[in-house]
Amino acid sequence: MRSSSPLPVPHRVAVIAPSPVSMFNLAIPELLFEKVEVDGRPGYELVLCTADPGQVVTTGGYALRIDRGLEAAADADTVMVAGTGDRYAPDPRTVAVVRAAEAAGKRIASICSGAFVLAEAGLLEGRAATTYHGLAAELRRRYPSVDVQGDVLYVQDGQVMTASGYAAGIDLCLHMIRTDYGAAVANTVARLALVAPVRPGGQTQFTQTPLPPVRGNASADTRGWAMRNLDRTLTLADLARHAGVSVRTLTRRFHAETGVSPLQWLLHQRIERAKELLETTSLPMDQVARACGLGTADSLRQHVHRRTGLTPSAYRAVFSRLAPGAGARPTTRPSAPPAPAP
Repeated sequence: MRSSSPLPVPHRVAVIAPSPVSMFNLAIPELLFEKVEVDGRPGYELVLCTADPGQVVTTGGYALRIDRGLEAAADADTVMVAGTGDRYAPDPRTVAVVRAAEAAGKRIASICSGAFVLAEAGLLEGRAATTYHGLAAELRRRYPSVDVQGDVLYVQDGQVMTASGYAAGIDLCLHMIRTDYGAAVANTVARLALVAPVRPGGQTQFTQTPLPPVRGNASADTRGWAMRNLDRTLTLADLARHAGVSVRTLTRRFHAETGVSPLQWLLHQRIERAKELLETTSLPMDQVARACGLGTADSLRQHVHRRTGLTPSAYRAVFSRLAPGAGARPTTRPSAPPAPAP
């Protein structure tokens, strides 16, 4: 949950590159954070750093030049550790920097095997965390005090965030953008980067676990149709009828492809749509509730508070993208954000 205190603009992110480092992990933060603008200014300032500045070997055997040392992390608001091929013996200098950053109250994140650095620093003790699913058992074995979640995209536990492997780093960065600047900004960045829209988790101050990745496309058309009709009352029978299958088959497909039931998936989309309307319009609460299919203002309040820890009014006050005095966008049936990629 985002604090109500003003966020530094730009928000400084230091990405630490252990050696050998994953080139893909390093590319993800730059790809997404550089696309964030706030009132015409960059939302993030990104710096790459490493324990031994100069040539840094990648996991693919290439060499990258990184000129900044670990001292760059001292001025960062967020410190992120990229995945590394040497997870057995994390560099003690990197471990010390990460530990000091957490002690200073900075936000800490890792992608893929970068979680081993966080664990070695003691940051994951007693916390929920994740890593690449092929490494989850090893992380659990080496650090038994860590609550390893091996089947999710990313986990946030307090100020510490961990992502599983490969493209899950994209989901984590979009989650960070959404936390810092709101759902509308995150959705815009996802569209600009040509990646799947945000796959959100519970927006509470405790452990946050997102929807699992989509695996398969049998229900993709029905998911897209549902997102274009969020203002309607949609039942299991409606979804099954659109898909041309039985309710039982539809439910089985949704579980196989999204990890949740059709109605749980639909509720996630309704809440995300409500958040975007709260950010980008000044529609009254009852109209927001109807537009996203949550029915009433009371229902909207219940679901938004459960997800974000804020009432709809408070959420709008923190995340609104409207200029003071701007009116609501005229809308009859609001356009939905793009459907998740199958």
